[in-house]
Amino acid sequence: MTDASDGATNLAPLSVSDLAGALKRTIEDRFGYVRVRGEISGFRGPHSSGHCYFSLKDQNARIDAVIWKPVYARMKVRPEEGVEVIATRRITTFPGKSAYQIIIDQIELAGLGALMALLEKRRQALAAEGLFDAARKRPLPFLPAVVGVVTSPTGAVIRDILHRLADRFPRRVLVWPVRVQGEGSAQEVAAAIAGFNALGAAGGPPRPDVLIVARGGGSLEDLWGFNEEIVVRAAAESAIPLISAVGHETDTTLIDLAADIRAPTPTAAAELAVPVRLDLLRQIGELGARGVGALIRLAAQRRRERDAAARLFDSRADILAPRRQALDGALDRWELAASRDGMRRRDRLGTAVALLETHRPVEELRRRREALASLGRRLEARAPEAARLRERLAGYGERLRAGFVSATRLSRQRRAQDLARAGERLAAALRGLGETRRARLAAAGQMLDSLSYERVLARGYAVVWEGRRPLRRAGDVRPGAAVTLQFADGRVAATAGDRQGGAGEEASRPLAGPPPRAASPRRPRKPEPGPAGQGDLF
Repeated sequence: MTDASDGATNLAPLSVSDLAGALKRTIEDRFGYVRVRGEISGFRGPHSSGHCYFSLKDQNARIDAVIWKPVYARMKVRPEEGVEVIATRRITTFPGKSAYQIIIDQIELAGLGALMALLEKRRQALAAEGLFDAARKRPLPFLPAVVGVVTSPTGAVIRDILHRLADRFPRRVLVWPVRVQGEGSAQEVAAAIAGFNALGAAGGPPRPDVLIVARGGGSLEDLWGFNEEIVVRAAAESAIPLISAVGHETDTTLIDLAADIRAPTPTAAAELAVPVRLDLLRQIGELGARGVGALIRLAAQRRRERDAAARLFDSRADILAPRRQALDGALDRWELAASRDGMRRRDRLGTAVALLETHRPVEELRRRREALASLGRRLEARAPEAARLRERLAGYGERLRAGFVSATRLSRQRRAQDLARAGERLAAALRGLGETRRARLAAAGQMLDSLSYERVLARGYAVVWEGRRPLRRAGDVRPGAAVTLQFADGRVAATAGDRQGGAGEEASRPLAGPPPRAASPRRPRKPEPGPAGQGDLF
């Protein structure tokens, strides 16, 4: 019989590459076109190469997924983390990792619930950035000169807006045509908002004062372009006040939350953008009539007030009479005061003349000059005596200065002598202290030397070491152990033998030892000297 294992050797072996290629062809033939439903996991945005790598998973399994760069660029629905989608295309293998994966060409959201979950997740993320804050919203201009409209040029929305603007208040309208549904609509709307904000250069179209982003009603999928993040950010970053008019009154998109104001319909957006011209003209007429009536009533009131004030005033003669009487009284008082002041001045002048005649200041001045000259002569007579006094004072000063100098010099000499004596005492004290310390150190050295075990070795003893451990008893020695004998002049290696000794001998008795030393005769004690002049009693 032939072993079955021998037949296996007739099968031609396959290389790893051949086997991987066969598996790849088999799987691609069997699963060339599939639609897989699952939740996106591990998505972190396009790779640096532009490709996207992530996984699709459900509660029981997981499969790797790839979107190539050209496919990702034209996708209507972009993959996002945690969103349930339906992916379409083929299953293939990756031989480099022995793994299978799905190559995706199209992604669809898995039902309306997935759309609403994605919309709510995006709304929360943008709200956390503050794009929907009320503080960012600006008021609309009262009467814009130019109105910018972002919408489809072929729909009914633009006709409704233009018709409503013409009825209320004709304004200049700039239309930026865009697609409001389908692939690329979000990018076109965002580019239109940014383009309107960039207008205003010299020679170009004027920059609008207000923007209207409008679209008719539709399903959630039809209005999805206005929920894209790029559109919401463009609306929030617009420097021009923006009105959102997307869908019907019940439709709500994310651009409505980022806009400065939301209009329920495109027609309502036109009504919010401009006022009614006829209403303004009527208000202006009413205000003009009210102003003219107010001026007429004010003029009449001023005339009545003037007449009433005129009746309250007296005649010119009645007004001037009290003033004239007061002036006459003031003139009389002035004349009386002037006559009294003249009399006082005449009295003072007579008193001064009498004083001059009595005292005769010329003679008084002559007497003062004679006294001053006599005093000068007396001072000149005393000048030699003053010179002698100055000389005596100078001598006193020289003696005082010399005495101060000699006293200062004597004080310095005494201080120097005291300092020298103190230095000598300090040096003597330091020398005494040094001698005392040296004596104590010498005594300690002698005591240390006397207590050292090396002095014991010098008397003929030895220390037994086992390694670095000293052996103090015979019981500590192990038979056959290598020991070292330390003498006073060096060490000797030895091997321990068996311990010897009788029953009546101590276990710690050494094998051999030096003979006992003979007792040295004790020297007679020298009597201590007694006090001087006293003999020894013994």
